Amino acid sequence: MCRSIKTLRPPALPEEATEDDIHAAALQYVRKVSGFRAPAAHNREVFERAVAEVAGATRRLLDGIEVRGPARRPVSGRAEAPGAA
Repeated sequence: MCRSIKTLRPPALPEEATEDDIHAAALQYVRKVSGFRAPAAHNREVFERAVAEVAGATRRLLDGIEVRGPARRPVSGRAEAPGAA
């Protein structure tokens, strides 16, 4: 749905997500759902409140996630031929 929102948890993000990272993701989500890049003046308050609520939910989610197992490496775009070393 929102391709420009990046994964904010390890191992996809090597360090802890910053509040700026979380706010940017929340803003992208609210923009996508509302269909507005920037709200009109009469919708600004509800738009900004939604961004804050989504950011808060995102922070709680990230704080509660427990990542188990070894970090996985990103899959490369090309598969190696069988027997290649």
